[in-house]
Amino acid sequence: MDDFTRPWWDAAAEGRLLIRRCGACGRAHHYPREFCPYCWSEDVTWERAGGRATLYTWSVVHRNDLPPFGARTPYTAAVVDLTEGPRMMTEIVGCAEADLRIGMELEVAFRDEGGGVVAPVFRPAPPQAQPRLQPRTQE
Repeated sequence: MDDFTRPWWDAAAEGRLLIRRCGACGRAHHYPREFCPYCWSEDVTWERAGGRATLYTWSVVHRNDLPPFGARTPYTAAVVDLTEGPRMMTEIVGCAEADLRIGMELEVAFRDEGGGVVAPVFRPAPPQAQPRLQPRTQE
């Protein structure tokens, strides 16, 4: 955490996921940077992400000696494609390894890591409700 990324961490603590979007080329990116990694413009702003993603790839970690990860093993480290376009490294929670599938729909959740740190993680998204057709009425 530093002064530049503080808005990202503060938003996560409030249950919101932020990304950065370039005002020059219009592309979204993640991890937060002070410039656009595509066109190098410094005209970038924070934007609230919708919190939906698809699973790009994953790996189940069975050993990690670094705190706090050692106490969580095994855990699923993953790369997800946010709906807005950027890829993000994260952790998948609430899903058995056997149920993971490339392209599966995910939604953001937030985990309190302690010490004032809240991190976004992803879990399987419930199926989105399809709009119901209203029966036709006789007039």
